[in-house]
Amino acid sequence: MKLVVVSAGLSVPSSTRLLADRLAAATAGRTSAEVEFVELRDLAVEIAHNFTNGFPGPALGAAVEAVKGSDGLIVVTPVFSASYSGLFKSFFDVLSAGDAEAVAGKPVLVAATGGTARHSLVLDHALRPLFAYLRAVVVPTGVYAASEDWGAEGLAERIERAAGELARLMGATGAREDAVPESAGRDGHPDVVPATGAVTGRATVIPFEERLAALRTR
Repeated sequence: MKLVVVSAGLSVPSSTRLLADRLAAATAGRTSAEVEFVELRDLAVEIAHNFTNGFPGPALGAAVEAVKGSDGLIVVTPVFSASYSGLFKSFFDVLSAGDAEAVAGKPVLVAATGGTARHSLVLDHALRPLFAYLRAVVVPTGVYAASEDWGAEGLAERIERAAGELARLMGATGAREDAVPESAGRDGHPDVVPATGAVTGRATVIPFEERLAALRTR
């Protein structure tokens, strides 16, 4: 299982990267996922060139393939003019232009950082619509961190809750991919055999949509 973290922070050190690190650690602690970071600051020139020549450079191409091959995503952007940053949007424009299905059905945890709590609605007004358009599955809890949130009560709890939701969705997605059809049963539907190869009889498969609905009601 692979977790990819996309961070659009520009400064060094970056509060955006700090939030990304904390979310990644909390999620990885609940799964066996390998974590890979994509730092968009380092890809800015290649992203610009991709818009003008239509071809990704080697680093950008590797980042795109990492996102496409992931089992779950954490995306974190600083807030610019009450929305995600241009660099953040440009990366996902490049991603979707090359493959419109790049993140379709993929579990995504959205997060953002900003100087004031007044921008916290960026999660619902900008990030969720973007990933809904890309047909990703956005976890119920988004995480916004204003300057005053660092060290204050509440941020750690939001991080843990969001990480738990992402880990459960990644586990549900992985379970679906591990189940492979072996042979048609008497009702015409394929029997399901675990990835280990051990046949345990006819399995009950819970649709991913039902798992997601159950998660939202918790």
